[in-house]
Amino acid sequence: MTTALITGASAGIGAAFAQQLAAHQTDLVLVARSQDKLQELAHSLKHQHQIQVDIIVQDLTAPDATEIIFQTVQQLGRSIDLLVNDAGIGDYGDFAESDRNFQLKTVQLNIATIVDLSHRFLTGMRQRRTGGIINLSSVGAFQSMPYFSIYAATKAFVLSFSEALWAENRSYGVHVLAVCPGPVGVKFFQEAGFPSTLVDVAIKFDTPIETVVRDALKAFEKREPIVIPGNPINPILATLPRFVPREWIPSFWKLVLGYNFER
Repeated sequence: MTTALITGASAGIGAAFAQQLAAHQTDLVLVARSQDKLQELAHSLKHQHQIQVDIIVQDLTAPDATEIIFQTVQQLGRSIDLLVNDAGIGDYGDFAESDRNFQLKTVQLNIATIVDLSHRFLTGMRQRRTGGIINLSSVGAFQSMPYFSIYAATKAFVLSFSEALWAENRSYGVHVLAVCPGPVGVKFFQEAGFPSTLVDVAIKFDTPIETVVRDALKAFEKREPIVIPGNPINPILATLPRFVPREWIPSFWKLVLGYNFER
């Protein structure tokens, strides 16, 4: 039986990965900050699917978070066959007027944590010549996005990083996939500080969380390097920047996202 480690597992896409992997009899190590939510999910999955589920309650933005996670996995005696890097945050607003510490925290969680965990667990996968990593990127990775600049830039890193790892590790039997969804639910946008008018627009292009995860797992099985799940507009948004002048894309998103900040 294989074992998957999932970050951001207490809710949203991370919890959906846990549920769908559990249904395929995959043992789990679930990581998130919320102990209550993790315990509730772990209890449900254990009894529903008769699998082993361990939880690690950890704030992934803490300086020693990845070391704690890795050492805990070793102490549990678990060998990680699939790493799902789902945890991430974003902040809507004018960069110059934003909270600098939060932006650095975003870079830490969305980039550094993924790099660190991938490096720690990839070594064992290559030695065993099996396993994989699923990294949550975004359709925003394909374009510069004023007023959501740090988030989009971090997701561009995740996409590029994942594609490179996909190529580096194919000959070792290890697969790496970048998942690039568009809008998924409203909670993320609300927590990122988007105004209700923009949240209402995002809902119109929403992809159900279960669809994102199902498409991701199908793409992983097919050993594809990238998947853009859900709404048909998402592949269009991902492809369009290749065919228009480069400055058009940030100018377009400035119009869409920036009306609150026009002087």
